[in-house]
Amino acid sequence: MSYATRDGRDWKPDYLVSIDPKKCIGCGRCYKVCGREVMTLKGINEDGEMIDLDDDDDEVEKKVMVMNDDGACIGCGACARVCPTNCQTHAPAAA
Repeated sequence: MSYATRDGRDWKPDYLVSIDPKKCIGCGRCYKVCGREVMTLKGINEDGEMIDLDDDDDEVEKKVMVMNDDGACIGCGACARVCPTNCQTHAPAAA
């Protein structure tokens, strides 16, 4: 699928489809550049289970970004450009 920019140049969106929790460092850079709430920050406890963050973060061993609303992604790629660990997977729209 191909689209055009406002001035008519070809543009192919590349949508965020997953985030690797083993590579993600939870820095929040991707979240800050995305205005569409595609991602959210979660915690991983000592058992490796994903948990919500709250006022009591004693159980959190690591924070990571996870998919929140993948349908909201517009495929701009801003998140990939700021990610220091290359933990995201992007793909074109399914035909």
